[in-house]
Amino acid sequence: MVTLTDKTALIIVDVQAGLDEPRLGKRSNPDAEANMARLLADWRAKQRPIFHVQHMSTEPNSPLRPELPGNAIKQIVAPQGDEPVIQKSVSNGFIGTGLEQRLRAQGVETVVVVGLTIEHCVSSTARLASDLGFKTIVVADATACHDRTGYDGSYYPAEAIHAHALVSLQDEFAAIVTTDELVGES
Repeated sequence: MVTLTDKTALIIVDVQAGLDEPRLGKRSNPDAEANMARLLADWRAKQRPIFHVQHMSTEPNSPLRPELPGNAIKQIVAPQGDEPVIQKSVSNGFIGTGLEQRLRAQGVETVVVVGLTIEHCVSSTARLASDLGFKTIVVADATACHDRTGYDGSYYPAEAIHAHALVSLQDEFAAIVTTDELVGES
């Protein structure tokens, strides 16, 4: 059982339009954004800290470059009011962003990390959150990833990558839960 308090922050990582590009391949968990939206609504209702992380890619072929439409945060989880948007140019939401200082200034003890993609920016952010001493939770059904081809040409379906990424975080870096386990939790 997970206990949430007003010192539990929701970190929504890289839920951007460019990650819907067909060239990225088939995606796992088509309900990820809907689950993120449920969590976001619950956090807003309980007035818990919320942080949006937006990738500002410097890679020439990335759909997340700042000048491209794909850089936009998806409407389903778009920031409202004074919810901060932490902009980054590397995979980790903490590196060069001031996210740690903002969390500490608000007395945050626990972070719930959701977003895209689980094996990249979500994992990087969750791992460092844990290393920095935050109790870290990753929501399995509020994350997703794409099919990938390995260095040796082997094909890896998105569902397998998703499962592997979650198990590699489990216990060592984060508690792994579902949206239903968190929504409505006091």
